[in-house]
Amino acid sequence: MRVTFKIWRQNNNSDEGRFVEYEVDNISEEMSFLEALDALNESLVEEGKGVVAFDHDCREGICGQCGVFINGRANGPHSNTTTCQLHMRSFKEGEVIVVEPWRAKAFPIIKDLVVDRSSFDRIIQSGGFITAKTGTAPEANSILVGKDIADTAMDMAACIGCGACVATCKNSSAALFTSAKINHLNILPQGKTESTKRVLDMTERMELEDFGHCSFTGSCEIECPESISITNIAKMNFDLLKAKIFKS
Repeated sequence: MRVTFKIWRQNNNSDEGRFVEYEVDNISEEMSFLEALDALNESLVEEGKGVVAFDHDCREGICGQCGVFINGRANGPHSNTTTCQLHMRSFKEGEVIVVEPWRAKAFPIIKDLVVDRSSFDRIIQSGGFITAKTGTAPEANSILVGKDIADTAMDMAACIGCGACVATCKNSSAALFTSAKINHLNILPQGKTESTKRVLDMTERMELEDFGHCSFTGSCEIECPESISITNIAKMNFDLLKAKIFKS
């Protein structure tokens, strides 16, 4: 295949940035999208030019590091996938593929396609944990958890923190991410003790990080690689209202 990558290049967050076009030959349909970017960077190195900076790690759809906008959609043309799981057979011969970073105030650009998602880390640090005794691990059956609760918690724990929900939201809301992290712990018996404080602290931190407000359009659920349901947002909002009433 021969394709043209139209890629956003930006040296840092204060740089103005611009799109640059690169024509790449000999792209296999079986290549992943990231492998195609690797091929582009190899050619740029051979030409003595600066490579395109992009995030990646496991390349197995688990780490959540690789997300970019491809032709105006988070992670490309398919729903519920990551960029590393996208293959070049999803594109046509001679196609122009526009690649740009997540666009959100809370995700400042570091370089090219790489953004700073440490705002997610700070939300987790504010309450995404439980108080547990140190020492030897407790007996697995000492706290019984019903299968329905365990399954629901596992569905929410599947969030990989990629930021696709924020990037695709017109308001750049982090409600889906935050609600998944809150509900994952709040639904389990181990997380009940701090559940009220957790929802108050994590939602407050979310607002301080310059994320927008959720208008419940559902676009985040469509683009989420792990298909996290927006019902989590409704539950978070309900728990937040209760927490504020009890606090007052």
